[in-house]
Amino acid sequence: MDLPLVYHPDYSFAFPAPHRFPMDKFVRLHDHLSASGPLHGDNLYQPQSCPTDLLLLAHDADYVARFCSNQLDAAAQRRMGLPWSERLVARTQRAVGGTLLTAELALQHGLACHLAGGTHHAHYDFASGFCIFNDLAITSRYLLASGRAQRVLIFDCDVHQGDGTARILENDSDIITVSLHCENNFPARKAHSDWDIPLPRNLDDTGYLKVAADTLDYLLPLYQPDLVLYDAGVDVHVADALGHLALSDAGIAARDSHVLNTCLAHDIPVCAVIGGGYDKDRDALAKRHGLLHHSAAQIWQAQGLG
Repeated sequence: MDLPLVYHPDYSFAFPAPHRFPMDKFVRLHDHLSASGPLHGDNLYQPQSCPTDLLLLAHDADYVARFCSNQLDAAAQRRMGLPWSERLVARTQRAVGGTLLTAELALQHGLACHLAGGTHHAHYDFASGFCIFNDLAITSRYLLASGRAQRVLIFDCDVHQGDGTARILENDSDIITVSLHCENNFPARKAHSDWDIPLPRNLDDTGYLKVAADTLDYLLPLYQPDLVLYDAGVDVHVADALGHLALSDAGIAARDSHVLNTCLAHDIPVCAVIGGGYDKDRDALAKRHGLLHHSAAQIWQAQGLG
């Protein structure tokens, strides 16, 4: 078999053209991976929508109900940053289901990648920064509650701090939150992850890769998790509209390869999600996100996983 990849057509739908959030990047990523090789019918997995009881592992029931029924007030919708629609509700719950499925596949096969996910700004009872339900927190708690894992490490390499993840999981001793992020960037008020690694603006490939490698090399032996949830945000790219770091395509590919290889060398399965990425050139953005899946497919073949 080939590298398991998780995607659903619900992930992209018609969206206001000038909106900053690139809702069409998910279908463009799917099409790019189909055209370039890693994705085909035999390794495509379509998730179910996440049921409400699993959303409640990390979120307030009243908040979930208000979002799903379009009862958020104007201030809450502004903080969410996305126009409400029934399609948005379906897409949001389906994408959380996608990360849950990706984690299950990773535990079975050693490695699996989502074509969405990484909604780390979603808090217990409010949406923020284009993030509504926190798939990283929900999936981590689900794995522990179901006995599928005893310890999970979230390695968040999105350029923005995973503040929602940190706050939801601050008292979960068996879920380790790690955030490598640009220090001078959203959110203005940072949370406290178990490990926060603030990075200076304009950090390049060499500097970033050393910090990422040193962090992972230290934390994996320390915690020995049963699974790593890897948020492979590409908003660290030099051309990203919201990033302020200076990684190249080659730097992102090297980061992804190092994270995956290091975890697998410790016999730790990896569930990878794509995280953030913002660029008016949506095809370039899709290819940037696809660096993760190409790196993972190469590693899958080289290590004979499955």
